[in-house]
Amino acid sequence: MRNSFIRPRKKSLISPEFKLLFFFFSITLGMLVSSYGFLKVKAVMYETTRAELISKSEILKTDIINMNEEIAFIKIEKQHAEGVYTSNTVLKESIHNLFDLVPQKITLSKADLKEDELILYGITPNKEVYEFLLLAPLRSIFHRSYTSYYAMENGWYSFVSKNYLDRELAVVE
Repeated sequence: MRNSFIRPRKKSLISPEFKLLFFFFSITLGMLVSSYGFLKVKAVMYETTRAELISKSEILKTDIINMNEEIAFIKIEKQHAEGVYTSNTVLKESIHNLFDLVPQKITLSKADLKEDELILYGITPNKEVYEFLLLAPLRSIFHRSYTSYYAMENGWYSFVSKNYLDRELAVVE
């Protein structure tokens, strides 16, 4: 190159403008790849969180079903307890009314109270006192009443009174 006024320089395959363009394209491509990677990681994290929430939801649903079953069982037990309490209250009042029914002249030594029968053991001064003061009210309550008297040495009578309710008649009344 003898005819040139400037000194020749080396020609490169890649020009500085191409290097600048390649640099910006590689930064842009790197940003796109990192954004894609970030979004992919977040999607995986969201998917695992979603799966955990679904499993927790299923566990909570089974817990709710179990709690509802327990609540139903407790309600049944409560109704049963209320029934027992009511029956005990009625029984207590019946026993109280029974002892209010016994006059002072008659002494009870034992009372067997069952669902359909009442057996009284006691002492009375004479048969008439028992029949007028205690047997009459008992006959108005029970369907069948049987009394056995046993004479004692002091002139008084020991008695056993068996009183029964007939289920068929009690249902009709």
